[in-house]
Amino acid sequence: MTDKPVELDKHRGMAAQKATDLRRVLAEVESNVRQLRDREADLENRMMMVPAMSWPEAAVKARHLLNLYAASLPSEDTRHRALVAALFDDFARLGGEG
Repeated sequence: MTDKPVELDKHRGMAAQKATDLRRVLAEVESNVRQLRDREADLENRMMMVPAMSWPEAAVKARHLLNLYAASLPSEDTRHRALVAALFDDFARLGGEG
């Protein structure tokens, strides 16, 4: 008997090791997605609860909403994508960022 743990992955075949690695990576990705969704929900709740005190603060909220909208656009909707990009350029220009 030994106190040294046995690494079971070394005793599996290559296919089983790859399947185990994929399951572990998938579990990590799913965990990260859940955390990201929770953080995004927290951010959006804060944005709804706290009114903007300036135009730049309002633009931050608008940028977030526009990013959500743009992400939902089909890739062939180039007109609306270009409009969102132009609006981001306007925000940067009017906000002194560019």
